[in-house]
Amino acid sequence: MTLVLDPRHAAAIQRHGEADYPAEACGLIGGSVEGDRKIAFQLVPLANRRTDSARNRYLIDPDSFRRAQQRLERDGLEVIGVYHSHPDHPPEPSAFDREHAWPWLSYVIVRVERGRAGEMKSWVLGDDRGGFGAESIITEERKVVWQ
Repeated sequence: MTLVLDPRHAAAIQRHGEADYPAEACGLIGGSVEGDRKIAFQLVPLANRRTDSARNRYLIDPDSFRRAQQRLERDGLEVIGVYHSHPDHPPEPSAFDREHAWPWLSYVIVRVERGRAGEMKSWVLGDDRGGFGAESIITEERKVVWQ
């Protein structure tokens, strides 16, 4: 699979990571699947509800997830991914990320070094939950719906 982001989506994920630094930022990616491409149409930024370790962990509370998912479904979209930032760490999934991830979803991680967003990568957890595989990200201009 390939994740397709509008350049404005990529910029919005980076800005969210910078705004929430030094805590991890998080949100959902809404879109659809077309062949072997997950096409992102909408981002839903969410609050990191982690009360401890927010610098290296994030928590999307179930009610927020459900409301965001319902909003996406009303727009004819499904949750195709989750994004979050890694303050002062590479954009690679941690063991904690693997323990809490779901197979098939795209997990976009942006590195935020000293408050400045940098490299962004996408990962997909294997069906056996044994580890993540890298997923390519391409950017294409698309009609964007902002929340």
